[in-house]
Amino acid sequence: MLSLKDIRLDLPEKENLINGVSLDIAPGKLTVITGPNGGGKTSIAKLIAGIYTPTAGSITLDDEDITSMSVTERANKGIAYAFQVPVSFKGVTVRKLMSISAGNDMSEMKMCRILEKVGLCARDYMDRDMDSRLSGGEMKRIEIATVLARPAKYILFDEPEAGIDLWSFASLIDAFEKLKKDEDRALLIISHQERILDIADDIVVISDGVIARKGSRDEVMPTLSQGGARAYCPRGKEMF
Repeated sequence: MLSLKDIRLDLPEKENLINGVSLDIAPGKLTVITGPNGGGKTSIAKLIAGIYTPTAGSITLDDEDITSMSVTERANKGIAYAFQVPVSFKGVTVRKLMSISAGNDMSEMKMCRILEKVGLCARDYMDRDMDSRLSGGEMKRIEIATVLARPAKYILFDEPEAGIDLWSFASLIDAFEKLKKDEDRALLIISHQERILDIADDIVVISDGVIARKGSRDEVMPTLSQGGARAYCPRGKEMF
């Protein structure tokens, strides 16, 4: 179990960014965090990953306090995080990056299966460098593939739909549905996308730094469409 208890986060540019959030994330479930832009969704993910350190409160992983642990220490404990904006690695090939993520020299067959999940042909990408010659969408998909390659117990995705075409997004939804069947893994996704919300086990709504609603998908989804809260954007059906 990954647990956040009474988490607060103040940053120089904004106080009370997160204001007393408590949340449990259990293996075997897909939890989606959604809510208005600027409400604190990505900050929650960065707190879990160790990019931010809470101003107050605690974070435990399987009953071990990890509040003060670094990103690397948390990664070694089994937490994987896919950034909203992918990081480039000059001189590092996709093959090398995925092998580093997996912790071993990954076979081409396994690499191919993982890259296919995000809509990429392994033969076209394995030996390409992770640099500016890749498009933003390609880098996003490769980063998601590296996260899928890791033997992580808790996997965080920050708006995985960003920069991905509809065909690849359909493949990604399929990958999420398969991953959520793994009772030893927990998936936490930051998203507005209705198709991702539709496959969630639990939904957490973050607004103004607090949890506005949380519960099962069947409990929370109807409340998101009440009072005109649902808006549709050109790139697809999205909440808020």
